[in-house]
Amino acid sequence: MTRRPPIAALIAVVAAAILAGAGGGAAIYAALSAGDDAPAASVAVTDSRPAASTTPLSVNEIYSRSYKSVVEVTVTSNAESTDPFGGSRQQRGQGSGFVYDTDGHIVTNQHVVDGATSVNVTFWNGTTAKAHVVGTDASTDVAVIDVDAPESLLVPLELGDSGDVEVGDGVVAIGSPFGLEETVTSGIVSAVDRQISSPNGFAIDDAIQTDAAINHGNSGGPLLDTDGHVIGVTAQIESQSGGSDGVGFAIPSDTVGSIASELIDNGKVEHAYLGVSVQTIPAAVADDLGLAAGAEIVEVRNGGAAADAGLKGATGSRTVEGETYPTGGDVITSFAGEKIETSDDLQHAVESKQPGDEVEVTYVRDGDRHSVQVTLANRPS
Repeated sequence: MTRRPPIAALIAVVAAAILAGAGGGAAIYAALSAGDDAPAASVAVTDSRPAASTTPLSVNEIYSRSYKSVVEVTVTSNAESTDPFGGSRQQRGQGSGFVYDTDGHIVTNQHVVDGATSVNVTFWNGTTAKAHVVGTDASTDVAVIDVDAPESLLVPLELGDSGDVEVGDGVVAIGSPFGLEETVTSGIVSAVDRQISSPNGFAIDDAIQTDAAINHGNSGGPLLDTDGHVIGVTAQIESQSGGSDGVGFAIPSDTVGSIASELIDNGKVEHAYLGVSVQTIPAAVADDLGLAAGAEIVEVRNGGAAADAGLKGATGSRTVEGETYPTGGDVITSFAGEKIETSDDLQHAVESKQPGDEVEVTYVRDGDRHSVQVTLANRPS
């Protein structure tokens, strides 16, 4: 499926009582450029939960099986004051989350807990407990917090396989929009393989688009399939009004699972970094542009691996059939032995590596093919 361009006007759906949360950034550089021991606790559904049925569950059945696992997350942070006397003031924000394992780990969005000086979690029965931030990853907008709560309240939700999600599948979102806890909305998957902007301006791939109503405060809550499995974490909306008259986006569960596990193990996540922004040069227009087909470098970021390797960014642009393409930059055609046909190909290839990995990059400059060894850096925060 063809991906749409990165969304610049997405609205982070976390409510703040005093100051609204910041929206998504403009340019997206993703894996390419900037802008603790494994838990013994179970992450899967416990035996007390009914096994998934081959028959789709109703919205009521999904809700009944899941709502006790969904929490409201309330955050206090310090914000710069606009008062002429200066200083700072407290800002209160609110979002959602869900129980990840029986050790008390809860998954939410990074933008929900960003800058938090205190975090509280409220469970379905009104029990409130203090939580601390285990780790956050702004590049994927995933965070894990930890709460000391009775075992009876720690009922994990099971992660599904977001790679199996198809357009038209039924979905249910549970969260606390506007602080209204245990709110459920339903709809369908209206698109897959979307690309959305993370809080630090990188791209989040394979986002799930849904028409289920998502509002401020839904951030960090689960998007569930008709088996009651988490296929995504609701994170953003695109809307002219800022309300649920638009479409919502969820970070895919495959991403959430890998990032959450690493945050629990290490408290942080490191991403490989090439240090370029790129644009696809389709084979259909490559000859007209005088370029090779592949991922053309639009900009090389200072201090990145690409800059160290001497790769070159675009120097101009040209319009073909109404579409403007960069010109004069190196066109990457292979990365670590993997053929690169699109910018997404390059992004996925970089994301599959680790900081410090040395890879061979093949590119075309002025019609000539070159190869260079590149040592990938650690993505800046």
